[in-house]
Amino acid sequence: MPTAAAAARRRRITGLVAVAALLLVAAVVSVAVGARALSPAEVWHGLFAGPDPDQRATEIRLIVRTVRLPRTVLAVLAGIALGVGGALIQGFTRNPIADTGLLGVNTGASFAVVSAISLFGLTDPAQYVWFAFLGAGLAGAVVFGLSSIGRGAGNPLTLALAGQGVAVFLAAMTTAIALSDKTALNALRFWNTGSLAGVPFRVVWPVTPFIVVGLVMALAVLPSVNLLNLGDDVARGLGVNITLIRTVGIVAITLMAGAATAACGPIAFLGLMVAHVARYLAGPDYRWLVPYAGLLGAVVLLVCDIVGRVVVRPGELDAGVLVALLGAPFFAVLVWRGKFRSA
Repeated sequence: MPTAAAAARRRRITGLVAVAALLLVAAVVSVAVGARALSPAEVWHGLFAGPDPDQRATEIRLIVRTVRLPRTVLAVLAGIALGVGGALIQGFTRNPIADTGLLGVNTGASFAVVSAISLFGLTDPAQYVWFAFLGAGLAGAVVFGLSSIGRGAGNPLTLALAGQGVAVFLAAMTTAIALSDKTALNALRFWNTGSLAGVPFRVVWPVTPFIVVGLVMALAVLPSVNLLNLGDDVARGLGVNITLIRTVGIVAITLMAGAATAACGPIAFLGLMVAHVARYLAGPDYRWLVPYAGLLGAVVLLVCDIVGRVVVRPGELDAGVLVALLGAPFFAVLVWRGKFRSA
């Protein structure tokens, strides 16, 4: 007779495979669907065919390879990064409504973007993506540093308070710079919506290594996150180096969320939302919860991006707007039903 643990493991594996298959389907649809209608044969030809003197074939190849494929890859990378980051930050803070924005990465990136545009006149996303990543990283470092000093050092509540304080300060500074510089304000209005449109591979590839490194670090600390949620004293008694684990975890979250935010702008509610869905599907074990959250984050971001392309053709709604429209009611329902479980 199979044990309950073996049955639960099979159920989790089956669910993980199903979510991965759903992600694959969403990625295929993302490459095939856009403002311009293309047949499956044309999409296939645009992906794999070589140079063609025919003008229409050339146009299709450009649409598929330089517009749809980069935004699909970015949606997968950013969705995984934000989903994993959202689940981890809830685990490290033991706060079921925590999100990656708690570390100030969103406001840090925004402040760096408007500063770079205002001071240096940058207009190309490939130029200011590095400033966005630097701002996100510095904000995360400041928040973690502030939460590591004083009487409340290492306390999850201290981390949340430090994050809120830094985020409010940077948001005020960002507004002040944007209002004094029309170019910076226009760029911020576009970037702050969280858009995957028009982001080329020369923006996607530079942030990919940071997301990969962050994922590796995140996977390394998952067993310890389970112990941390038993309480610091219990975890310490079981041999967990709490300071080291929290440091590695916060660095991993900052790398993933900072890179994703730098590439496509802040995507509100995504990490918070998919972490709760993952907890419902996989249970409280972070060794399963985090992979579920990562795949679900990619699926949700891809689906929102696809819907945004077709609902207002020939224009489109930014993915960040649709994620927020989906996330806000989800958040309200969680509060109404009292379904916040301790992370």
